[in-house]
Amino acid sequence: MACAIGGDPSKAELAKLESGKTYKGTVRTNKGTFTIEFATTTSPCTTASFIGLAQKGFFDGTIFHRIVPGFVIQGGDPTGTGSGGPGYTTVDVPPADTKYEKGLVAMAKTGNEPSGTSGSQFFVVTGDTVGLPPDYAVLGKVVNGLDVVEKIGRLGDAHEHPTERVEIQEIKIASS
Repeated sequence: MACAIGGDPSKAELAKLESGKTYKGTVRTNKGTFTIEFATTTSPCTTASFIGLAQKGFFDGTIFHRIVPGFVIQGGDPTGTGSGGPGYTTVDVPPADTKYEKGLVAMAKTGNEPSGTSGSQFFVVTGDTVGLPPDYAVLGKVVNGLDVVEKIGRLGDAHEHPTERVEIQEIKIASS
C-alpha cells in the first residue's frame, strides 16, 4: 500500500496492516466504551493512519469537541477546538454509494479539502439518515457499544458544543 501524504510527511504515523486481518479499535471514554471495526479495504491509508496514531497514544486525553444530537459526535482533535490535527493528511476517496448511517465512523475534513482527505478528526454518525454526500473517508463502523455512542450523542447543545466533557481515555487496537 502506497499512501500519498499531504502536509508534513515526517509526521505520518502509518501502521503496517496485514492483508486478510480484521482490525478493531476499542474506544474507552469517561462515558463508556465502544468498538470500531476498521474499513481497511475501503480506506487503507485512512485506517493505517488512524491505527498508527492510536497505537502511539495520539487520541488519549482528547475530547469529543463537537456533539450534534441526532447527527454526529466528533473528536480526534489534539487541541479540542475543531481545527487541530496530526500535521499530515491522507486521502481515501469514499465509494460514490457511501451512506452515512447510524454507527458509521468517518473522517472529518474542511470544506476546501478534496473528497476523502483525513487527518485525525473523526465522527460517528448518531442519526438514522443524515444525508451527507460521499466526501468523507470511511474509517469503519461501530460494532459494539452503539448505546454508548447514542448516549454521548445526546450531550450536545444547540451550538454543537458538548454539555459535559466527553474524554477519549484510550483507543486500544486489536487484530484477528
